[in-house]
Amino acid sequence: MADNPLEAAAFGDGPTLDDAAMRQARHAEAAPLLADSLTTAAHHLELCTTCCHYTASGIVRDLKDHPEHRPPLPQLTDAQYAALGKIAQGGARSYTRRGGADSVRAGDGKAIHAKPFGVLEKYLLIRIDNGTSAFAGKDIRITAAGKLVLDLQKPARSQATPPGKVPAPGNTGGRRR
Repeated sequence: MADNPLEAAAFGDGPTLDDAAMRQARHAEAAPLLADSLTTAAHHLELCTTCCHYTASGIVRDLKDHPEHRPPLPQLTDAQYAALGKIAQGGARSYTRRGGADSVRAGDGKAIHAKPFGVLEKYLLIRIDNGTSAFAGKDIRITAAGKLVLDLQKPARSQATPPGKVPAPGNTGGRRR
């Protein structure tokens, strides 16, 4: 349009123009210009993506290095940490069943229990996409705060018996009867 704002309009005193031939000439002239513009736009979008990743990683690095600037983060239990890790790995979906009860499935198809999921939702460690129907399934993604919790907290490890040491029979560490 900028190159030919009149779009090959015929004037009353001039000769009649062949619309198909004019359209083809305009398209032939515009195609390289459009391709160049789209290539430039794609390059700019790629640069924006790279800059956003650098900025986000810098913010996370600063929050790790300077704990005084961190938002208050909840201390998660093992079950909550595991549920958050499952969602971080492959996302999750929330479904509403016929009775009105909600069920949450991780990306691998395994169920995520309601109590740990509720805590993650309460502390805004996950985000639920409410733009879709609950019957079709709502996408669930981890938030930046959830990623920070995964990076900063480590799951509690169960104290296993060291290799080569076997507990004595009858000695379970429990109370005596």
